[in-house]
This record gives sequence, structure tokens and C-alpha cells, in this order.
Amino acid sequence: MPSPVLFGISAAFGLVVWGAIAWHYIWPALRERPSPENLKPVLLLHGFRFLGLAFVVPGVVSPELPATFAQPVAYGDFISAILALLALATLGTRTGTVLTWVFNTFGTADLLFAFYVGNRISLPDTPGLLGAGYFILAAYVPILLITHALAFRLLLRTKAVAPSPSKVLIA
Repeated sequence: MPSPVLFGISAAFGLVVWGAIAWHYIWPALRERPSPENLKPVLLLHGFRFLGLAFVVPGVVSPELPATFAQPVAYGDFISAILALLALATLGTRTGTVLTWVFNTFGTADLLFAFYVGNRISLPDTPGLLGAGYFILAAYVPILLITHALAFRLLLRTKAVAPSPSKVLIA
């Protein structure tokens, strides 16, 4: 079977399986938690996006993996991890709400951009360039995309910020 087909099957199965897990287990658990507590597991999961740095580590990926793919993926993921952890640290505040929106928007755009660049350089035709990074794309990226969608749903569904303190009027 051609490499692009195998790559497509791997990515599709990752989305289907993680989608089923999210539908049956993750979403029911998150929607039952109070806001902003329901965002914590998503932010913690995305704290592991430092794993994207593997795309610039010699020996993990092929030295022939184009830098036009490897560098934006690696550093975009790293920035996403930092944003997720900053959002987590400030969750329940207005700053936390803003950081959660920034993280979720940037993180989603980062993943979509990686797919765009990977397609543009015909990465599915040469999956050997990915080395061990193949498993990041096939198994880890699908859950990242799904949890980004869940985070958007949570952010739009409820206020992810603690109510502001009432103004005290002095008479």
C-alpha cells in the first residue's frame, strides 16, 4: 500500500478512536465539572506539547526533514505548551480567560498550519522523514485537535472566569 494511504489511514484512525474516547468519556466528564475547572485537563494535556520539539532533535527525525516543516511545528508546539501552562496557572481570572482563548486559538492554528505545510511539502509521500515523529502525528495530534474543539465548546458554553468582585459602595 502506498505511504500516503497508510499515513492517511493512521491519521484517520487516530481521529476516529480519539473522537470515540472523547464522545464517551472525556466530554461527559468535562461537562459535569464546574467552569473553569473543566478546562484543567485540556490545558494539562496540552502542556505536553513540548513533545513537538522532537521535530528538531537530530536522530528523532531524519536530517532531511525540511526545516520549513520541522521548525514551525517544533516551536509552535512549544509556544502552545507554554500558553497552556500559563492559562492553567491563571485559570479562574480574567487573565486566565484571555490566555485560554489565546492558547486555544494559537494552538489550533498551529496544528492546522502544520497540516498545511506537511501537505505542501508532500510529507505523506515520504513518512520516513518523520522518524519517531510519525507517531506524534498519528496518535497525539488527533487528541490535540479534538481537545481544542472541546475547549472552544467549553469556552463558548460557560464563563471560564470567576465572577468579578462586587463593587463596594461607601456611603
